Amino acid sequence: HLVESGGGLVQAGESLRLSCEASGSIFSGNAMGWFRQAPGQQRKLVASITSRGFTWYVDSVKGRFTISRDDAKNAGYLQMNSLKPEDTVIYYCNFWHGNTGTPVTDYWGQGTQVTVSS
Repeated sequence: HLVESGGGLVQAGESLRLSCEASGSIFSGNAMGWFRQAPGQQRKLVASITSRGFTWYVDSVKGRFTISRDDAKNAGYLQMNSLKPEDTVIYYCNFWHGNTGTPVTDYWGQGTQVTVSS
């Protein structure tokens, strides 16, 4: 079970909050990341958070996006502020083992579309 939600159509400068729900076997104790994929391109990691709460962001979203997780709910989030048209893509979440970097699952959810108009 891996489901992303929260995407939508917004204007530049506005905000969205993405949510990721996962089964406990995928979520518990593992690092989580938000990825995005533009048409014809590979999926790329934009933000991650370890099971201990350490975060990382790609330069293009630093200061605008905030990743978080709620282990009690098996849920992760991506708060996206000051959205730009170039943030328009499909966003996915997934998980990996923090100590090895190997994926917890080969399954990818359907993603959630974010569209930012100028």
